[in-house]
Amino acid sequence: MHGHLNTGDIIFQLFTFCIPIVFLVFIISFIVSNKNRKKQLKRIEEKLDLLQNKDSLE
Repeated sequence: MHGHLNTGDIIFQLFTFCIPIVFLVFIISFIVSNKNRKKQLKRIEEKLDLLQNKDSLE
């Protein structure tokens, strides 16, 4: 039986290989999402400031 691959071994290897990849993808997507959220918040704050200044001029 030397050289025979068990299906369970293959599944375990794939699972072990995929866990760090999924973890990295999750971290990278969280960072990108956080950056985009900050940019959007900054744009909203700028628009709000513009509206407040416009109202104060009238």
